[in-house]
Amino acid sequence: MSASNDGALRAAPHGAGRAFIATLSRGLTLAFRRRGEALNPLVFYALVITLFPIGISPDPKLLAVIAPGLLWVAALLAALLSLDTLFRGDFEDGSLAQLMLAPQPLWTQTLAKVCVHWLITGLPLSLSAPLLATLLALPAGSYAVLTLSLLLGSAILSLVGAIGAALTVGLARGGVLTSLLILPLYIPVLVFGTGAVEAAIAGQSALPYLAILGALLALSLMLAPWAIAASLRISLNG
Repeated sequence: MSASNDGALRAAPHGAGRAFIATLSRGLTLAFRRRGEALNPLVFYALVITLFPIGISPDPKLLAVIAPGLLWVAALLAALLSLDTLFRGDFEDGSLAQLMLAPQPLWTQTLAKVCVHWLITGLPLSLSAPLLATLLALPAGSYAVLTLSLLLGSAILSLVGAIGAALTVGLARGGVLTSLLILPLYIPVLVFGTGAVEAAIAGQSALPYLAILGALLALSLMLAPWAIAASLRISLNG
């Protein structure tokens, strides 16, 4: 191997790392400038949880029964709400095509965009869940499990949801199609996330459920960035 090729191979990881940081920084800067749009999922989440006791019943016993499922379903729908914008802005201004032509691996930059989505959507939803859970009379002993399960689960939702968003980025109204494509993949996350909270309420160990969520997250981190990059190439070149 020539010295120039050897130097290029050594420099590639550093270039990919710099591209990841630059894309992450750019995404967070744009999100800060569009604070109203970034807050939409959190506002939606809070409204759903706040209105449910009014629309169903203020009975604490009934609310405590439905609270785990309701908190998770509302978080899932709130994450879906912002998926259509994940790549849409970059597609419309042409920067997505530039990313595909860049020398750095496309998957590293798509992973940075997913991280931005989780930081402005999944993280706020997870941290606000215990506060909103008080409105549903959720036992205080399950708050830590609720937060941890949402932290793990929302990261999976962002990674898997980005695949659907990448496949439909070139469509005029791809939001509904994105939901139809990825909702079946969200069901295991919903089942194990809700199960973890219900186990904590019942006084049982939530570790098996959290371990499965952790395994799903690890699998998503290994496979989803490549799938997102391939989906973007299909959408833009197909």
